[in-house]
Amino acid sequence: MIRPGLCGLALLLGAIGPAWADDAKPAYPVRAPLEKYRVASASEEIALSRSAAPISISGDASVLTLGDHGYETALKGKNGFVCLVQRSWGAGFDDAEFWNPKLRSPICFNPAAARTVLPAYLKRTEWAIAGVSRADMIKRTSAELAANRIATPEPGAVAFMMSKQGYLGDVAGHWHPHLMFFFAHVDAHDWGADLHGSPVLAARDDSERITTFFVLLPTWSDGTPAVETH
Repeated sequence: MIRPGLCGLALLLGAIGPAWADDAKPAYPVRAPLEKYRVASASEEIALSRSAAPISISGDASVLTLGDHGYETALKGKNGFVCLVQRSWGAGFDDAEFWNPKLRSPICFNPAAARTVLPAYLKRTEWAIAGVSRADMIKRTSAELAANRIATPEPGAVAFMMSKQGYLGDVAGHWHPHLMFFFAHVDAHDWGADLHGSPVLAARDDSERITTFFVLLPTWSDGTPAVETH
């Protein structure tokens, strides 16, 4: 299963930054030891997860942390949002940074996205930790789609990625705070995406049949002005 957040971002960066795509070398051909993907402490991972959205949202959200077999609930929230730090295996299967152990991508899913988008990433995380190869993940994803076990995003499925502390990979760096809107495949131009002067960007993930729309934001989750860095 594919985590649409990183997958969509990887596709997007390839589309809008040809020079970046040229720099994307297969530097991470296999999974590193699991310890390389861990955050130093549970408290640090919780804080990093919550930095994905303003505290008015993330402060009442559930928080997941990476365990020995997958994500575990570290804190139970009350607003239906779920925050966590995504790892590199949520990227597209052909992404050069698929196994990059340095990647840390804080994200907060709203209730609709937590129900219908997040489960795919959680399942893939279980596969990654269990040592499933990329080739086998592709086969398993195809089987899940054929069995209708990958949900179509609910209307209103949104994720916040506004963390100043996030590191989205060697190519993207910290990139830019943004919102992501998830849909089954749609025409990006119907949303005014990818058009000259439009603030809306789009990425199409054919492996899970999801279109992700990105809306860039002017501030990080702590309210400070966003400065794009790589």
